Amino acid sequence: MRTKTRWERHRRAVRASAALAAAVCTTASALGVVVAAAPPAHAADRPGQAFTIGDPRITESSGLAASLAHPGVYWTHNDSDDGPYVYAVDSQGRTVATVTLRGIEPRDVEAISLGPDGRLYVGDIGDNLGGKWPEVWIYSFAEPAELRDQTVDAVRYRVRYEDGPRDAEALMVHPVTGRAYIASKKQGGGGLYQGPEKLSTAGINTFRRIGDTPWVTDGAFSPDGTRLVLRGYLSAQLYRWKDGAPVELGALSAPLQRQGESVTFTADGRAVLYGTEGKDSPVWREPLADDQFPDTVKPVPGAAPTSGAPAAPGPGSSGGASAQPGSSAAPASSGGPSDRALGVVFLLAVVGAVLGLRKKRKPD
Repeated sequence: MRTKTRWERHRRAVRASAALAAAVCTTASALGVVVAAAPPAHAADRPGQAFTIGDPRITESSGLAASLAHPGVYWTHNDSDDGPYVYAVDSQGRTVATVTLRGIEPRDVEAISLGPDGRLYVGDIGDNLGGKWPEVWIYSFAEPAELRDQTVDAVRYRVRYEDGPRDAEALMVHPVTGRAYIASKKQGGGGLYQGPEKLSTAGINTFRRIGDTPWVTDGAFSPDGTRLVLRGYLSAQLYRWKDGAPVELGALSAPLQRQGESVTFTADGRAVLYGTEGKDSPVWREPLADDQFPDTVKPVPGAAPTSGAPAAPGPGSSGGASAQPGSSAAPASSGGPSDRALGVVFLLAVVGAVLGLRKKRKPD
């Protein structure tokens, strides 16, 4: 009963946070901040809303993965309280297939990633009790060759962290090596964990910490594996992936969304898509430019640089007074901070204050 009470308290807190985020987004719109509910149409090299997930069953889209077998299709799933379902959504936001994982009883699914073996990896890695589960799980199944409703067999991998249980929402499978990585979620900054060279169904797969991360709600590798993006509720960071480790490039522009929970690269590696939980949830497209591009992607000759408000550096980022190479951060104005910038600072302060209060209210 005690665990159930704590769980109920957590669920109420999450609903309260969602309500707060919705209010913040409303205020942000009035201030002119980039919001996910922006105009749906956009040029190929401009940020804008890509599509809206309209399936009434998908109310807590918590992960995104671009299909390579089916151009223009993205795989997603709900958070907890759904079932063993993965949905294929096309570029119009329509569900074109529902895949049921046979024999799987998910607990808190938070992420999805496509591996080089043509398999989808689903991360049942959330821990709403703040790092209490002794182990979490990853499921994998072959990406269907045909987009239709079907039930498939899935492989289950048992996962533990070398330094003990923790909450996580980001699972990234490297598209070249096939190695799995998990980024833990923590308000003060989490960690990047590396799995074994190859996941095994025999025994426990131990993930070892190899670096620090900001507060992360999802992450994704570029299709060629040379870039890694990690997003949080309010920001996104881009990294160059070199010799099995991330090297920070700087902040990416990220929309202020109701509850930003997912991110993926487009199949061509030229843009990043951001998703959010909620009914009729919009998916935002943010093109990349210059050094942000993966190594195998070349800029289009004559293409204008992307615009938009830069994301604020997340906890644990390198910070610094100037933008890193490849960052979409705009130079500071010599005329002092604008109303728009002040509005962003105000919103971040409000959210930070609320999160600080929630942190002080520890469960019994």
